[in-house]
Order: sequence, then structure tokens, then C-alpha cells
Amino acid sequence: MAAITYREAVREALREALQSDARVFLMGEDVGRYGGTYAVSKGLLDEFGPQRVRDTPLSELGFTGLGIGAALGGMRPIVEVMTVNFSMLAMDPIVNTAAMMRHMSGGQFSVPVVIRMTTGAGRQVAAQHSNSLEGWYAHVPGLKVLAPATLEDARGMLAPALADPDPVLIFEHAGLYNMEGELPGPVEVDIRRARVRREGQDVSLITHGGSLPKALKAAEVLAEQGVSAEVLDLRVLRPLDETSILASVRKCRRAVVIDEAWRSGSLAAEVVARISEQAFFDLDAPLARVCNEEVPIPYPRHLEEAALPQVEKITAAALHLMGR
Repeated sequence: MAAITYREAVREALREALQSDARVFLMGEDVGRYGGTYAVSKGLLDEFGPQRVRDTPLSELGFTGLGIGAALGGMRPIVEVMTVNFSMLAMDPIVNTAAMMRHMSGGQFSVPVVIRMTTGAGRQVAAQHSNSLEGWYAHVPGLKVLAPATLEDARGMLAPALADPDPVLIFEHAGLYNMEGELPGPVEVDIRRARVRREGQDVSLITHGGSLPKALKAAEVLAEQGVSAEVLDLRVLRPLDETSILASVRKCRRAVVIDEAWRSGSLAAEVVARISEQAFFDLDAPLARVCNEEVPIPYPRHLEEAALPQVEKITAAALHLMGR
């Protein structure tokens, strides 16, 4: 079985979507001749042509709106936004149009658009290219928000997203594109459920996206110290899979929520609130969060690393809950 990268897994998902449905097309900045800013769409223009792989002007507001219009017209567009930071320029069509259309039309119209964008820090590209804002979109009714953090999800989430009659946002962490492993052929992914990535019984580490590998590494470190950590990959940020979250917390009775976003108003805060509301009396220790420091992401590597969740911070938070 040949090794494949996360980047290649996303490319294979795009290729399969373009092959299987003539209504599907990919659009965004540099997705065609350049092959994608992160080389995800490399080779697809030669294979499918400029009608199916469309380079757009440098206007997130414009081309995201065009994608939404195409979806309303019966197409199945995949809109690529280069980075989540730039998606702020397209907030109006995403939030005010795509997310609200089914409600405001009384169910007469749906917007089957998939919007992919890169998120996350850790690559020394400074503050304007390093945010993790997927929690903003997870706040909005009418959107489905996905965060693939494994090769399986990178390969398998696109097909069910395209089959969804409503808008789906897929956040790909830039730090994962070079992640490599084996993937046995096409995979089916349930885009309604979280997934336990490591079983444990002492503390639940709840996370998503680029923090998943850190949480898994932290679980290994904790195991060496006699602490059994369960790792829950949220992977579906809206709607949150409360059943899986509560099951993990009630099993382990302690929880650390890891979120590569600022602590204030974070998705981690929402997860902690829901656990407090529904499983407070199942806890043996206060809930803990490991989030970004409350600063714009710095450029120097040592400061960037200090600002982000790291294995050491996750491990320390879990040990503190264990009374160590």
C-alpha cells in the first residue's frame, strides 16, 4: 500500500468529485494554472479543463458570491478560499445568503455549495495568515462546518459534503498538508459524528484540526506517566456531536478541550459550556482549556510556538486535573 499525504488525499477527493458529477466544478484563486496555493489542485486543470477548474479574480467577496449563485442554479461548486483570514471578505455571502437562504425562502431554495479554506498557524506566515476562525462559522445556523484532521477525513469528507443540500464549509489545517500515511482506497465518512481516535479512561482530550496530532502525542506522554487519555476528534464543528462529547466525558470524568483559537469566545468555550450544562455532576475535576494566547500570532518561530497549544501545555493541563 503506497503512502499518501493529506494534500494528495484532498486532491484525490477533488478528482473523484469532478469525475463523478458533471455539475461539480472547482473555483478560486490560483486553483488552475498554478495548481493551488498549497498544491492541492495541481494537475486538475490539465485533466478537466478551464470550465471545471476555474481561476478567479482576487476577490473573495465576488467569487464566493458567484459560487453561491451557481449552487442556486443547480451546479455543485467547490469554492476554495486561500486562507480563512481572507474569508472575512466573503462573510456577507456566506452568512447572510448561503446560511440563511433556506430559512428566508420558506424552504423553497437550498444552497448546495462546498467552501474549502485553509486554517491554522505554525508556519511562520505572520498574523494575517495564521488565524483559526472556524469557530466563527460554527456559530451560524444554516452552515455545516467540518475540520478533517486525518487522511481518511481529508479523502472522505468531500463527497458527503457535496451531497448535502445546504452549504458546507471544510477547514483544512495548513500544518497537516504534508502529513503522510497509508489510506486503503476510497473511504466513507460520516460527517455528522465526532470520532474517538484513542481510547482512554482517566481524562478526555477533546480537539479538532491541527491540534489532533498534538493531542495524540500528549496522550502518549501521559501514558508513560500512568495516565490513560482518551482523544476525541470533534471533526464536525457544527452541528456539534454532543452525544460523543458527553459519552467521553462521563467515561473519563475529566476533560481538557484543546482549540487552536483565542480562548475568549472560542469553540472550546462552547464545548466547555455544554459539558457544564449537561454533565457537571459526572466530573471529578474542573474542566480545562488549552487555547492560543490572546495575541496576534507572532512571526518569530519561538514566539509563534509559545502562542499556540503544544504537547507540553496539553500534558500539563491533564496532569493538573489528575492532581499532579
